[in-house]
Amino acid sequence: MTRQLALPLPIAASFDARDVIADASNEAARSWLAKPEAWPLGRLALFGAAGHGKTHLARAAAVRFGWRWLDGMGLRGLPAPAPQGSVIDDADCVADEAALLHLINFCAERGETLLLIGREAPARWPVRLPDLASRLRATQAVGIGAASDAMLSALLSKFFADRQLRVDADVQAWLLTRLPRDAASLAEAVARLDHAALGAGGRITRALARLALAEWLETPGICEDSENDQRLPSPSFASLL
Repeated sequence: MTRQLALPLPIAASFDARDVIADASNEAARSWLAKPEAWPLGRLALFGAAGHGKTHLARAAAVRFGWRWLDGMGLRGLPAPAPQGSVIDDADCVADEAALLHLINFCAERGETLLLIGREAPARWPVRLPDLASRLRATQAVGIGAASDAMLSALLSKFFADRQLRVDADVQAWLLTRLPRDAASLAEAVARLDHAALGAGGRITRALARLALAEWLETPGICEDSENDQRLPSPSFASLL
């Protein structure tokens, strides 16, 4: 069989609010993001571990309300006014604490909406400036928890659909028992499977997945179908698919 040349084609991420998957893990965050006019002091901190979807939720809100997007690690000085509001991604990693403090004060003075994104609640950010620490402690914070089994299943299906890949439900269920439980890992796995399937010129099967993902995951579990696999979820999870 002639093998096809697999080309790495980037998939543009959608940040439309309709693409946000509702889940108990993000219910509180979705509620707060839907009503920025209710934020105390006009600002909110959204926090959660990597891969839990905080950036996706924030991007969808930024698109909806027209907020400016800023990179916390590149924040310097004081950006120009943004009447519709601003989002600072990786706000817990700013190198210039004075810039963050000035922006918080500036937004408060002008009544501009400000959304801060970090991995932990802002009261736990390791800042040195006392005034900044005070402002962060006064910021309303909402967290995003680990995704439910139902959400992980929906995410995996969405990632395959985004790439126009049709993958049998039993293969998706098998993948979900072995892949890390976060959106970023699911997206990476789908990209690797897409690349492998294109190179092999065939469908995504369990056998292809074993070969394509074993080295990436660096675990023998991906290549096994043992009934004693400790990463298997409860029977109720399998019924979701």
